[in-house]
Amino acid sequence: MSFVKFSPRICFFLGFAACASLLGIGAYLQFVEELEPCPLCISQRLAILATGVIFLMAGLHSRGRKVYAVCSAVAALIGASVSARHVWLQHLPPEEVPECSPGLEYVFQHFPLADTIKLMLTGTGECAKIDWTLLGLSIPAWTLFAFILLAGWACLQFFNDADAV
Repeated sequence: MSFVKFSPRICFFLGFAACASLLGIGAYLQFVEELEPCPLCISQRLAILATGVIFLMAGLHSRGRKVYAVCSAVAALIGASVSARHVWLQHLPPEEVPECSPGLEYVFQHFPLADTIKLMLTGTGECAKIDWTLLGLSIPAWTLFAFILLAGWACLQFFNDADAV
């Protein structure tokens, strides 16, 4: 019994489709379920977007499979690190949770860019709040799981030498 092997380009397009789906789910949760994203959620969305763009570029190009695989895996692992921090913040005892900050729009308008980026990557008190769960896992936990899968998928393309299907 032989397994069907897909070309790396098709696999990269599948990775892009997964990232687009994740962004669609995020938009649904924000605009339909009215769950406002915190700074770490926005950072995770940016990491999903970056990973998806790399997957898309890899699918469009016929060369550089290994470079694209490494770049997309690195982007996914950066997103996983942000998600891991978010999960960690959500599991802190209430007395150790950092203070809430002003809204992100206010921070962008009145704070230096370096402080804004630091806030988006380290999180604040509102990042510790769990608004929604599925099977006992919060959104950042599911996002961490998705990032790990995306990084694994990208790493598999590093070794994918299928000609075409």
